[in-house]
Amino acid sequence: MQWPLPVIARPCPVIQVEALVSAGFPSPAADYVEGRIDLTEVLVPHPSSTFTLRVVGHSMVRAGIHDGDFAIVDRSLVARHDDVVVAALDGELVCKRLLRRSGRVYLVAESDDPAYRPIEVTDRDSFEIWGVVTATIRMHRR
Repeated sequence: MQWPLPVIARPCPVIQVEALVSAGFPSPAADYVEGRIDLTEVLVPHPSSTFTLRVVGHSMVRAGIHDGDFAIVDRSLVARHDDVVVAALDGELVCKRLLRRSGRVYLVAESDDPAYRPIEVTDRDSFEIWGVVTATIRMHRR
């Protein structure tokens, strides 16, 4: 399988959202019906420039991005400070948080592992922001 995979924008079943679900205490809004949701519309607003990448590694777990997740990456968006991006850095694609401080650019991991240190991008680096991560998909059933 070749990566990145283009997102194929074809009709997607519209899923009925039956209710809100509490991840803590039961909610009094449990009887509320949300409506219908079109996953293509939510996840892929720009089909011709949206791709999926499979995440490998543990450097972004505090951002909720885990090893094996699918990252939905939109190449049409302009990356802003604090966005999670996929960047080409010295020939390697990396998924990190983009920070801009005092005219400097950093790619920052979000992990409790001290081995993942911030990367300052300099003029000596081959660097391109490849796209903005707009969503991730994690399969919970194994």
